[in-house]
Amino acid sequence: MNSLPVSSRPHISPQPVSCRPQIWGCHRRQFVVPTPLVVFRGVMLAVLCLGPAVADEGSSAAASGARATTPSSDMTVREFALQDYRGREHHLSEYGEAKVVVLAFLGTECPLVRLYGPRLQDVADRFSSEQVVFLGVNSNRQDSLTDIAAFARRHGVQFPILKDVQNRLADAVGAERTPEVVVLGPEVRGADSQSPQRPVLYRGRIDDQYGVGYSRDQPQHTWLTDALQAVLQDRRPAVRHVATEGCLIGRVREVQHDSDVTYGEHIAPILNAHCVECHRDGEIAPFALTRFDEVVGWADMIREVTRDNRMPPWHADPAHGRFANSRGLSTAEKQLLNDWALAGAPAGNLSSLPEPPAKADGWQLATAPDQVVSMDETFTVPAEGTVKYKYFQVDPGFKEDKWIRAAEVVPGSRDVVHHILVFARAAGSRRSDPGAGGGSFLAAYVPGLRAAELPPGMAKRVPAGSKLVFQMHYTPVGEQRTDRSSIGLYFADEADVDKVVVTQETLNRRFSIPPGDPEFQVEATSSRAPMTVEVLALMPHMHLRGKSFRYEAVLPDGQRTTLLDVPAYDFNWQTAYRLETPLAFPTGSRMHCVAYFDNSERNLNNPNPSATVGWGDQTWNEMMIGYYDVAVPRRTLENGLAETDEVLAKFDKNGDGRIQKQEVPRKLLPVFTALDVDGNEEVDRQELRKLSAVR
Repeated sequence: MNSLPVSSRPHISPQPVSCRPQIWGCHRRQFVVPTPLVVFRGVMLAVLCLGPAVADEGSSAAASGARATTPSSDMTVREFALQDYRGREHHLSEYGEAKVVVLAFLGTECPLVRLYGPRLQDVADRFSSEQVVFLGVNSNRQDSLTDIAAFARRHGVQFPILKDVQNRLADAVGAERTPEVVVLGPEVRGADSQSPQRPVLYRGRIDDQYGVGYSRDQPQHTWLTDALQAVLQDRRPAVRHVATEGCLIGRVREVQHDSDVTYGEHIAPILNAHCVECHRDGEIAPFALTRFDEVVGWADMIREVTRDNRMPPWHADPAHGRFANSRGLSTAEKQLLNDWALAGAPAGNLSSLPEPPAKADGWQLATAPDQVVSMDETFTVPAEGTVKYKYFQVDPGFKEDKWIRAAEVVPGSRDVVHHILVFARAAGSRRSDPGAGGGSFLAAYVPGLRAAELPPGMAKRVPAGSKLVFQMHYTPVGEQRTDRSSIGLYFADEADVDKVVVTQETLNRRFSIPPGDPEFQVEATSSRAPMTVEVLALMPHMHLRGKSFRYEAVLPDGQRTTLLDVPAYDFNWQTAYRLETPLAFPTGSRMHCVAYFDNSERNLNNPNPSATVGWGDQTWNEMMIGYYDVAVPRRTLENGLAETDEVLAKFDKNGDGRIQKQEVPRKLLPVFTALDVDGNEEVDRQELRKLSAVR
């Protein structure tokens, strides 16, 4: 039984990469750019398939026939009957003694719903003794009863979750997204009806702790609990409506069977080419897009996020550089997705769908790795709070030099691992590299970063006896989890390697971002390249206040070329931008990087706008690093290594494998200072690699 009489249909308004020898180092410059007037960026780049509602002719509100307003004083909901996932039918009237009924619209796969599920249960428990009843409502066509049951069990949701077949209840109250709550006041009886009714007193967000692309330690606004307290005190809520962020409800739409665009012929190939690498079982996306029955309920959401360029995630300005791993959709592809959603998502012929890209079980690449190295212990991630970066050192047992043609880092528990950086720490080395936990950068796991093999004849070198260091950034998700992450290594035959890939870093550690500054500029410039190399990939790295990042190649004659411009940096999507064609970087060239930071309240990711922020490992600190992979002729690099050994033998008096300041003659101190990239008053092998540039 699914009946839903309503007193007046509600009208809803628009909601609103290497074991590097460091070949050359960097010089640091810092600039404070006064910007008394900064245009507020009203739309943040989303990190997931989420977003605030956008009003247009094809929105789900328009499709369902509902026009939009905020809840009016005469909007009421009458009796309805919906079944929960256990098969029990619930009538609104059976909760007649409750002073308040909260309808919580949920979906099983929406990331924000997963965060707020436990929160809603906490609020329900808090108000359970005060005549407040919570009813979950699932209106998504793509969510089965089995999915709903698994969601409730996994996230500890104990109040009933009702299946809103044909999304009639969602249409009646104007719910657009998940998670969204509707607060119904005490029962009243209309003058023209014997059946009880409940007024809609609040509709919108739960609070503002989590949103599209940001999370806070604590919410600044608690709209749901504020509304409940007001109603329990016989007052109307001060705020009646807050536009919701989250996933569009997967409504049932009328299908245009004569549509020229169908899933089988047009949409499946687009998703297969641009989306399935992440949106498949076992990958980082919150739901799969490999079957029609999975995709159809997300049609409106796919249309929105591709139209707004939020998906697929790609942040490079197309005016600069061509990249092999570009995820952008063409105008024609966006139009097909748009037309398909507006046509009601017709299936078409499903008999000859494209096969998903090949991958080994548990790995992105087509084959399994030659060796898997895991953290040497299992780490328990608490249910809440802040977890400082953790470092785990593992001995992979390398008895000889290893040549790495590809590496993939795999988290043990994806929902609590924000990112992983893996470094190779040579025997006898200490922690000296900035933010690295010691050692040379090898590989990473961050949202959106895809594993790829190096070009033929290229590999990274890991010296015999090296240890691997896992730098782990964990984010609690409301329940305790355990993690034991791993790295898969793909080896190359040493005889096949004629170019060594190393990861350079142009960085600036000496900056101080003032409180409230919306556009603080920091620059860094490398030393001159001591040899001609090929630039293969670029990967900017900042933290939560990062705003934009730009790489420029400065050629020996002073000519500048922008290699990459990321105008809206997003800490949640740290992409390695792989050049379509390797770029020749002549001897004497320098890499120049420019970064901007937003330490203002307008940056919703900002953990503390009143803080002065400097360099540090933790996300509430900042970093300014321009990583980039370069390919160096192997013979040239090995000649440089021999020269390094000669210099060490001459000046390293205590035999610790590095040169301290007191070991250098006074007349050579200017050279020593130039080589000491990290300013720790000692020069190691990596820093010595730029000696020829200084000469």
